[in-house]
Formats: sequence, structure tokens, C-alpha cells
Amino acid sequence: MPGFESIIDQNRPLRILTACLQKGNIPHALLFTGMEGVGKERMAVALAMACNCAANREGSESENTDARLSDRLENRRSFTTQPCGSCNSCRKIESNIHPDIIRLKPSGPFIKIDQIRVLCQTLAMKPYEAGVRVVIISDAQALNPAAGNALLKVLEEPPARIVLILIATHTSDLLPTIVSRCQPVRFNPISRANLESVLVRDHGLDAADATIIAAMAAGSVSRALRMYRSQWIKRRNWLITEMESLSTGSLNRLLAFGNQLAAQKDDLPDALEVLKSWLRDLVIAKLHPDRIVNRDLDSKLLQLSPKMSLPSLLSKFETIQSTQNAIQAGTNIRLAMESMVLKLSQC
Repeated sequence: MPGFESIIDQNRPLRILTACLQKGNIPHALLFTGMEGVGKERMAVALAMACNCAANREGSESENTDARLSDRLENRRSFTTQPCGSCNSCRKIESNIHPDIIRLKPSGPFIKIDQIRVLCQTLAMKPYEAGVRVVIISDAQALNPAAGNALLKVLEEPPARIVLILIATHTSDLLPTIVSRCQPVRFNPISRANLESVLVRDHGLDAADATIIAAMAAGSVSRALRMYRSQWIKRRNWLITEMESLSTGSLNRLLAFGNQLAAQKDDLPDALEVLKSWLRDLVIAKLHPDRIVNRDLDSKLLQLSPKMSLPSLLSKFETIQSTQNAIQAGTNIRLAMESMVLKLSQC
């Protein structure tokens, strides 16, 4: 679906952006933050479509289009809040082939200064055909210091008829000077009920699988799909089994488990979240069994929870959380996993 109707559970970001469109007063720089898979990229594309949809224009497209759009920006007239999805501009943006909608992503682990220099050269020229040139910088937290400082110059003196959209997980991942020059727009996790509906309706998951996956995905469509495609339910069951056996396992087995986690680096963030959700459910089962996340395992949780002390469960949870923080700070992953597993076996 074109435009904003394809984005779910983001009422506040949608209100902010549609108000800007209606007033014709779009900030030159926006910062979309929130967890992955909640619609930040889709919202950025929809905004680019709304800024350039032919529905904004009076009459047919002509060589005077840019002048009309420029005048409209200066007079703060309204853009459309419902891009048609069928005009030439909308189709090009949707297909990612519009020459004036620039998508910038990390080259390797970082967004490098050379990429920002090329961007600056492009921005120094007039748009080819768009009324508003839109730059979408994905994973903006990957800007290295040199690239961040180069981008800062663009934010301080933005060219006319340009909107920069930076997409990141947290504002703390970016230079404060960059954050201060952007209009922040915070995206929320998608509700479990809506995530279940999306998985069943749009991706063909079985309702029972969708319920389990939605509970583990913590509000992210992309994480849910990744879990489903990698048979994550089986992996979750393996993780829980290993967690349960830590207190009785030999040193070699403990270290082997830690190394297995470290070896699957791409899946590690989700694996740690699954372990935390299991510990959370063991705590919740003592107080509010109706709020258990791993609902297909509720009978097992209700059986195990009374046998485990609350201080022990909270200590295990804190151990995993501390390990996540250490990994984000750059700690060696294998050593972090081995240390975590040893601590969990002793809690």
C-alpha cells in the first residue's frame, strides 16, 4: 500500500508529520528513532512521496513545476497527506528509482566521510525533477566521527528544498550536535495483537506460530519475520533447555554453550532477549500468570516458577542485561558469553 496507510501503530509520529504537511512547514532535518522493524523506513518513504506527489500540483506537470513547488514551500501551503501512489513521482519513489530521493546506508560497518562528501556535492545542485529533495540516512548511528562532522555542516546550512531524514535506534547513538539540529520523531514498538495480525494477514503465518513469534519479537515486524524464517521456535526451545541445565552442567558444557552463542553472532541479540523473556515469565508466573509471554509454555512455567526464588531470577536477568551492555560497549563476544554462562550457573 502506498503512503502512510501501510504503517501501523505509529499514531504519534503520523500526527506530527501530517501536521507538518498540512501546514506546509516541513523541518529541514528529521530524526526517526525507535527499534528496528516498526516502520521508520516506510514512514520516510511515505513522507518523500507526500512531498512530491502530483496530487499536490495544480494542473498537469510542466517545466514550471519546480517553481510552483518552490513558491508553495515559501508560502507554507499544504502538501497532500495521502500520496496517490500512482503518479510518476510516487511510482519512482516506491520503486527506489527517483533521482532526487537519496538513500544512504553504511558502507561496511560505517557511513564514511566520502559518502557524505558525495552527498554534499549532489545537494549543491538543483533537484532533477522533485519539488523537494529527500535524503534518507539509514542506520545513522553508523556515521563515523568525520562523516558526522561533515553532515553537521549540511544541517547547519541546509540547501533550499531539501529534507534530511536520519534513522537510528537511539538519539544517544548520535553526536549531540546532530541531534540538536533535527526534529525528533520517536517510533513505538508494534502491539502484540497488531503484530500477530500482520504476520497472519500479510505474511501467511499460521495463527499459532504468529502468536508465539509476536510474543518473542517485542514489537518488531522485521525481527518477527527473521525469527520465523530461521525456525526460531525450535531455537527458543533449545535455549530454554540449555538455560535450565546450567546449574548441573560441567564446566566444559557451560563453555561449549557460551561458544555456541558467540559463534552465531547475528542471532545473538535475539537469543539474549529470548533468555530474558523466559526469566521474566518465570517471575510473572508467580504474580500474573495471564501476562506470560511464552504462552505455549505456560504449563511448564507454572510448574517451574514456584521452585525458583525471586532473587535468583532477578540476578540472572541482571547478568544477561549487563552482558548486553558490555557487548554494546565493545567487549569481546566470546569472552562475554563464557563469563555470562558461568555467572548464570551460579545464580
